[in-house]
Amino acid sequence: MYAVIQTGGKQYRVEEGMFLEHELIQGLDSGKPVEFSKVVLLVDDSGAHVGTPYLDGAVVKGKVQAQAKSKKIVVYKYKSKTGYRRKRGHRQSFMTTLITKIEP
Repeated sequence: MYAVIQTGGKQYRVEEGMFLEHELIQGLDSGKPVEFSKVVLLVDDSGAHVGTPYLDGAVVKGKVQAQAKSKKIVVYKYKSKTGYRRKRGHRQSFMTTLITKIEP
C-alpha cells in the first residue's frame, strides 16, 4: 500500500515505515505527530483511488524525527560593464518524518 501526498507545494510517494524529507512545517518539533490530509492518490489491495483533487477521509500519519537545513546554495547576480555584483546565500529548512500509518 502506498499513497501520494501533497505538502509544501510538492507531491511525494510514501509508504508505511519510510522516512520522508519535506519542507519545514511551522509549529512542529521533533517527536510530535503530524497528519497529512492532502492525499492525492491511494493504492491498496482493492486498486487505485484517485482524488479530485484530494481523497475525502484519507489521512497519512507520521512522526517528526528531525529538523535541519540543507547545504548552502550561492545566488550570484552579475551584469557586465556596469559594476553590478550581488552575492547571496540560502539554506532551505527541511524536516524528516517517519511515516507510521496510511488510513484510507
